[in-house]
Amino acid sequence: MLASEIREALRTEGESALADQVDALLVTSPCGCGDTCCQSFYTERKPDEAYGPGHRSVPLRPPHSWMLILDVVDDRIVHVEVLFREPLN
Repeated sequence: MLASEIREALRTEGESALADQVDALLVTSPCGCGDTCCQSFYTERKPDEAYGPGHRSVPLRPPHSWMLILDVVDDRIVHVEVLFREPLN
């Protein structure tokens, strides 16, 4: 369900190349921040420092009231920030 929501939001924003990556994403680790509103996760190894060159944030507008922001490095989705969403299955 989350994957289809991410894919749809990316296509709406004109990010078709990123949308095509969604089905292949693997969760490598949860965010770990401990905030009860956060269900964010990494899809690649968590960096030791800032992402650096080639990084961009992609805020998406899902058709709900929760927040969805992707961290993209060199055109690869590396982190999915999910905030204020009902619990993921």
